[in-house]
Amino acid sequence: MPAQNVVSWDAMIFGNGKCGQAQKELQIFHRVQDEGVQPDSMNMGFLNAYASLVALEGGRHVHEQINQSGYESDVSVVSSLIDMYAKCGSMEEALRVFNKIPSHDAVSCNVIILGHVKCEQGQKALNLFQQMQWESVEPEPMTFVGVLNSCTSVAALEEGRRAQEQIIQRGCESDVFMGSSLVDMYAKCASMEDALSVFNKMPS
Repeated sequence: MPAQNVVSWDAMIFGNGKCGQAQKELQIFHRVQDEGVQPDSMNMGFLNAYASLVALEGGRHVHEQINQSGYESDVSVVSSLIDMYAKCGSMEEALRVFNKIPSHDAVSCNVIILGHVKCEQGQKALNLFQQMQWESVEPEPMTFVGVLNSCTSVAALEEGRRAQEQIIQRGCESDVFMGSSLVDMYAKCASMEDALSVFNKMPS
């Protein structure tokens, strides 16, 4: 191409990210900077590359650029930023970014809950799920997967039962993946009777 613009750079960054080429993804992003092209919200989403490489310092540098570029209010960018910090094991920074969001949505809540689960902070994940409900944010199936995984890590059987009630209310109980998560939660909480009950009700 005689000249590249932000759209063509986006396509290259997205393509390498989709193919799992995190190192190449970062190299292309640095070329974008060298060319003086102003990043947009889409190619700011390459933060997953830093997460997959556990490159925390690089992620922090991009966080500074996000603030300078005015994308700190973009929900998709902020969610990627939270995810990057969580995958790099820095839940304190992930939570700091999350708490600055003026209005949380299901995506940002899912990311922070799953981040705490990944870092084996089950009780904090459950606390965030309660906060999500206080803020009237509608949970998604992925939210419940994170909550159920939190219950297994802290053996919070009653929390798991309450989550199951909400799953049934939303008609998600017939989903095989959700059913498997429920079985796993009950089994790890040593309630095999409940685990078997869920298992027997699964359509397949």
